[in-house]
Amino acid sequence: MGGVTSSVAAKLAFFPPNPPSYRVMVSESSGGSKLRMTDVPERVNVDILKLKTKRETEIVAMFVKNPAASLTVLYSHGNAADLGQMYELLCELSLHLRVNLMGYDYTGYGQSSGKPSEHNTYGDIEAAYRCLVETYGVKEDDVILYGQSVGSGPTLDLASRLSRLRAVVLHSPILSGLRVMYPVKRTYWFDIYKNIDKIALVRCPVLVIHGTADDVVDCSHGKQLWDLCTEKYEPLWVKGGNHCDLELFPEYIRHLKKFILAVEKSARLKNISGPLADNNNKHRMSTDCRDKHRPSTDWLDYSRLRTDCRDKSRSSVDRREKSKKNTETGRKSTSTFDQPEKARNSIDRLGGMVRSAVLCNIGCFKPNAATRKKGLDK
Repeated sequence: MGGVTSSVAAKLAFFPPNPPSYRVMVSESSGGSKLRMTDVPERVNVDILKLKTKRETEIVAMFVKNPAASLTVLYSHGNAADLGQMYELLCELSLHLRVNLMGYDYTGYGQSSGKPSEHNTYGDIEAAYRCLVETYGVKEDDVILYGQSVGSGPTLDLASRLSRLRAVVLHSPILSGLRVMYPVKRTYWFDIYKNIDKIALVRCPVLVIHGTADDVVDCSHGKQLWDLCTEKYEPLWVKGGNHCDLELFPEYIRHLKKFILAVEKSARLKNISGPLADNNNKHRMSTDCRDKHRPSTDWLDYSRLRTDCRDKSRSSVDRREKSKKNTETGRKSTSTFDQPEKARNSIDRLGGMVRSAVLCNIGCFKPNAATRKKGLDK
């Protein structure tokens, strides 16, 4: 049964860019002692690495050094992306958040060897974490795990097993793979990334960031995971934010900066009052969200954002524009947060669901155009 589970999960969940957006070569400027990635600018503060995993694969990772950093972020990117596409964004995050940052490609992504699977991603993040500890001397309580969309799976799996972790950031996270497509009330054997069952095991502060207009992974996923957190930090619900554009909103980087500054001041954040240790069950917008919600170019140019965001379907944009017009005329409430999670595919059509699952942008599971025509979309 384990083999069947792995096969179903691989077909359903993993869509590495093909061809990869980069290659790995020996850097001539280093005299053959360092690796570099092609098609991205070579930086003196970025190390390109190849790491062995316990599952006998070799993954590519990048480590961005910031001399002003006291914390290190281990970043697990979303689906349909690789390090070549993420390179500039990760460098920008390291700079603006004043952190060291390690990103890595999952098995079968970019120039990492092997075939992608749920359990391979668990081995991948363990290899990246082990490199931080053994190669760079990073302590567990100085590490922040950051998981975006599908990357929330390996992030929460590792976080649930580290007792002294500093903090966790969940960016457009999923409750589980199957729950993205259908609002099931129980966990099935063939489901993957069962974050809903692991979040309560995380013993450090958790920041959840989710867009209220996310039509790939509904905002209710982030809401429920935040509800289940043992140690909550004030969440960020980005009004009007979709699945792959949250970095363009000014409140995104402001809220992350505030979070990083807060965790720098405390080893565990348990004895600090105010929004830092906010365990209030009242769901509220971050104060940052009260500003005008508009794309920001102050810290990150739109042209440098992940290229897979450019493939957004026109139908999704049209739906958002229609919703916006309804709000302006007062005819309809646009609160995604107030609406129940909708079914995306019927659970009794697993075979068709597997064949039709196509991932949008960096995120998760979304039926393709052919499936929508058949009336199987939400």
